[in-house]
Amino acid sequence: MKRKDNIRWGIVGLGNIAHHFAKDLKRIDKGELVAVASRNISKAKDFAAQYEALHAFGSYDALFENSEVDIVYIATPHSSHAQLAIQAMEHGKHVLCEKPMGVNSKEVKAMIAASRKHQVFLMEALWSRFNPTICKVKTLIEEDVIGAVKYIHADFVFNAMDRDENSRLLNPELAGGSLLDIGIYPIFLAYLILGKPEIINANSTFHTNGVEVQTAMLFNYNNAHAVLYSGLTSKSEGKAMITGTKGSLFIHPRWHESHSFTLVKGEEEEHIKLPPNGKGYTHEIIEAHNCIQANTIESSLWSHQNSMDLITLLDSVREQTGITFPFET
Repeated sequence: MKRKDNIRWGIVGLGNIAHHFAKDLKRIDKGELVAVASRNISKAKDFAAQYEALHAFGSYDALFENSEVDIVYIATPHSSHAQLAIQAMEHGKHVLCEKPMGVNSKEVKAMIAASRKHQVFLMEALWSRFNPTICKVKTLIEEDVIGAVKYIHADFVFNAMDRDENSRLLNPELAGGSLLDIGIYPIFLAYLILGKPEIINANSTFHTNGVEVQTAMLFNYNNAHAVLYSGLTSKSEGKAMITGTKGSLFIHPRWHESHSFTLVKGEEEEHIKLPPNGKGYTHEIIEAHNCIQANTIESSLWSHQNSMDLITLLDSVREQTGITFPFET
């Protein structure tokens, strides 16, 4: 892997998340968007013009083959993450892949193997891990500010039932449903703070087309519980709570991209504001840059093993609740 003063990005999949990412990339001094790709060439050209990318491609392969791209951000539906990430790495590209990195453990293992084989950087784009508020909350817990953590409550909920059944969220062929798209966030928070649970209890409800739309989870730890939920059928406040033997932390809505939190100890409350840079994708971009410049293939903040642990937890929930996808064998 070569060190470069300017790290050149390509984006594959040009939906809403890609727009947020491209806007935040412009805030990074040494990051440059050089190429974008969509199966719709007109969409690619419009996106490239909007964000001043040099190249617009009507196929993903064309972007992977472009010698000017150092790292690829993959923002396609979940079902194609593994295939596209592996193809990019086979072309010598570093990869930042939207969460979930793969739809199951088998896919994530294959992606990590490709990173190691081709000695290219690979990281799951779990932007919440790099959110300043969540980083600070983790530090306070490690410093024993709230004592031993005993209880976590976190959810991610919004109403998507009015969307087309062929849309990304409601299409089983695209690994749709609440769990992989938004349930991954509360699972991530419990894992970040408490690690892997001893026992998981979970239950899901399903749409008439077979896609999962609600999942409730109880993660059982030695002397601690995490109550987690994801759903596409209603709304919630979007606040997360972490309570310990000495105090509590409340991450303000929407907690997975929060700008602030409250520390409560006895009768005292401290409100702390830590707004992200831009939308918040800047922080994972900076981490990717740091890793590439350090000539490492994974992040110490969100490692390959972290991604494996997270997908293993998702697999366990799916096994309990019967969440399957037609393309899996």
